[in-house]
Amino acid sequence: MTLTPKARVVAQVEHWESDFVPYTIGFEGDIAEQLDGYYDSAAWRGLIDNAIRYLPGPNLWVDESVTPVYTDPYGSVWRTDLRPYHLERAALARPSLTGYTFPDLSTFHDEAWREEALAACSAFANHFMVADFGFGLFERTWALRGFEQVLSDVVEAQEFYAELVEQIADHQLSLIDRLLKLPVDGIMFADDWGYQKGVLLGPQRWRRFIKPHLARQYARVHAAGKYVLSHCCGSVVDILPDLIEIGLDVLESVQPEARGMNPYELKRGFGDRITFWGCLGSQSTIPFSTPEQIRAEVHRLCAEMGRHGGYILSPSKELQPGTPVANAAAVVESFLLQSGVELRRTSSTGTAEAHR
Repeated sequence: MTLTPKARVVAQVEHWESDFVPYTIGFEGDIAEQLDGYYDSAAWRGLIDNAIRYLPGPNLWVDESVTPVYTDPYGSVWRTDLRPYHLERAALARPSLTGYTFPDLSTFHDEAWREEALAACSAFANHFMVADFGFGLFERTWALRGFEQVLSDVVEAQEFYAELVEQIADHQLSLIDRLLKLPVDGIMFADDWGYQKGVLLGPQRWRRFIKPHLARQYARVHAAGKYVLSHCCGSVVDILPDLIEIGLDVLESVQPEARGMNPYELKRGFGDRITFWGCLGSQSTIPFSTPEQIRAEVHRLCAEMGRHGGYILSPSKELQPGTPVANAAAVVESFLLQSGVELRRTSSTGTAEAHR
């Protein structure tokens, strides 16, 4: 029986094997345009069918189309004409919320937004639809205070930091409640707690300041019958049992280069209790391997990570600028091949050929 993309994702999250492993793939910079040249056509783009789709919505992240600086809805100012964008001036100059007002959600979640969201849900009814709401708890704290200052706050201004996280969590719960009224399959959280070697706040402080409020948010999503997904970069192996405990269904990114994040070891240790989404190394395999090695790793990921369900295939990051075009093509071709579509470039003209 042929499954829909949504059914494949649900099967994997419920730890059942599907007819093939669902996938997502994205592109940054000019990688897609380079592939157009590689295949002598943009027709390859129409072959990609990402199983998970994002709901269109208000930009509560950073609007990179506004340059050279952008003031976000929370009052922080960002430099946007460089890659990556970075915080220029934090909204909260002092460790105090006195006089500060969080943005009015009705400004963003109006009837026009709702109609656009419903149209997207209808257009991609056979896909697994997720809604997101911007920076997560930890990221929003440093987006309001500055990264270095937040690391000081958790030591020197702990009462303020606890209040800040609680206020952000309450504001985000209001955001989540609005999203849960839509016919989506899950809520996509995004919060980079990790760096290459561990948890930025440290596991103990993460458990004290972040975990209780994250548990409230996850519970709200589950109470509505939806799945909880979360993006997080870096090493989070130290808090992975905590995330499972409070109800995380899907962990996205899973950078194999970070400490303790070898996907095959994670599968053996936690694979019956959580779904991993990502795992194809964007700091190692994709830029530095041969196309043949990339194809072999994709095959292994699908075979081993997808055994008994619990896996969604994806690069741990969108394909990055500077990726060798032959390697980017190997990623695309191997993803399509495991889904039953053979895409190849003819040696004579470079034109792409696709076969099912």
